[in-house]
Amino acid sequence: MKNIKIIEVPSEIGAGTRGASLGIDAIKIAALDFMSNFFIHFPSEKIPTENKLLYEPIESPYAKRIKGINTIYERVSKSVSDSMKNNFFPVVLSGDHSIAGATIAGIKAAKPKSKLGVIWIDAHADLHTPYTTPSGNLHGMPFSGIHQ
Repeated sequence: MKNIKIIEVPSEIGAGTRGASLGIDAIKIAALDFMSNFFIHFPSEKIPTENKLLYEPIESPYAKRIKGINTIYERVSKSVSDSMKNNFFPVVLSGDHSIAGATIAGIKAAKPKSKLGVIWIDAHADLHTPYTTPSGNLHGMPFSGIHQ
């Protein structure tokens, strides 16, 4: 089995409702219930979030908390890229869909000359932009934030 590194991102700021950060702990509890040693067998890193922005006024109604998402994107993409450069397979866990773009950006940063394919499995495509969003929540537009 390849060396895995677990990257935990308990972000809440991309979604329209609170609770996304609880997803990681729910997965860990379920793993314990099945007597899995996955979370103790592999190294992990917890990415600092910008959840404090939930208590500040929204600056852009068409891309809510974009500055915080950009900060998290930089942190996550760097962690993913560094993990891959150190021969780890990154497993990114987050309940905030906006983190998907940062994961992809990190893979591309680690392998800039390689072709990258994505298999997207979700209830919806999350392909909005600030120009098409009905809500302004960035969890519905993770690809519009990829800057690599």
